[in-house]
This record gives sequence, structure tokens and C-alpha cells, in this order.
Amino acid sequence: MSAEENIAVVVLAAGGSSRLGRPKQLVEFNGKTLLERTLDQVDMLGFQIKILVLGANQDKIQQKISSDGFKVATNPDWEQGMASSIKIGLEAALAEENGLDHILFLVSDQPFLEPTNLIKLVHTQLTKNPKATYSKYGDNIGVPAIFGKAAFPLLLKLKGDEGAKKLMHLEEFNFCTETFKNGGFDVDTEEDVQQLKQMEV
Repeated sequence: MSAEENIAVVVLAAGGSSRLGRPKQLVEFNGKTLLERTLDQVDMLGFQIKILVLGANQDKIQQKISSDGFKVATNPDWEQGMASSIKIGLEAALAEENGLDHILFLVSDQPFLEPTNLIKLVHTQLTKNPKATYSKYGDNIGVPAIFGKAAFPLLLKLKGDEGAKKLMHLEEFNFCTETFKNGGFDVDTEEDVQQLKQMEV
């Protein structure tokens, strides 16, 4: 990813993992925590602006993982839901680069994320220039997702537990999708963790 494309990446990892009962960011898969795996995928692509949004269990997470190369932004209002983390991540990215053209959001609990998933999203966004390009898995559309600057004001208006896919339902919000085959598997419960362990190689 060349610097002139002016894309920031924000990894949203502030949630409290209430259903799991322990930080899912630190669940291990194939010898690495889920958060480390996500940061590694981002690092492979050479983005210039990289933001990591932390909130719940921040100290515990930062003791366990290296966030080198990422600017850590703290979300003190993480309990209010995803919208607050999106806003903090976008504001932190704009503070780094005021002329930002695109912002790519990821979460930390999609263990099968690969750099190719991100490359496809970015390519579609840059060539077709919609307001956003989302990942599609099964019947769901969601993250990772990349937004053009025309969508920034809309992202800043999200509230509570609203994720950025809410924007798809707005009139005149044109968007594209790219298939992320195993994107629907995320880690929310102990059963998910056990299932993940069985997929280790």
C-alpha cells in the first residue's frame, strides 16, 4: 500500500468481551493472540497511519502484546458500544493526517483474516470510489470495511452500539462488497474458543 493513497487503518479492540468473560483480544490461535495476529496482517501491507483503539482491559492487553508502529488511542467510553470506538479511531487518524482520503476499520476477533482480504477491499475502494467497501460473509456484511472521506461525517454521527454497517441503509450511500470467506467466524463465547482450538494447524 503506497503512502500516497492516504489510507489509515484502525483496529477496534476496546470491547469488554462480556459474553466470553475474559479478554478475547488475548485468546490464542496457532501460538499468537488474536489481536497480535490482526496487527501482523496490517503490518504486512505497509500502511503509514495505524491506530489501535483499546478500552476494557487495556493494561492487561498492553502487557501481553507489542503495539509497535501503532498509535494507541484509548476509549474511556468503551461500554457505550462500537460507535464510540469508531469515532475515537477516526479522530486519532485525522489527528495524524488531516488530509486523509480513506479509513479502513478492522476488529481483533476474526482469526482467519488475511492480507489479501484487505488488499481486495482497498483495491475496490480505490478503483470504484464508493462511499464504502464492506466485507461480505454468508448473508452478512460487515468489517473489515473501508470508508472514503465523504463518509467521515456520517461515521462521527454513529451512536451507542451502532456499527458502521448502519450507513448502508442511508439514502444515497453507495457501497461495494468483497467476499471474506471465513469472516463470519468470530470469538464471542467459550464455545467459539473451543471450536477455534480445534482448527489450529
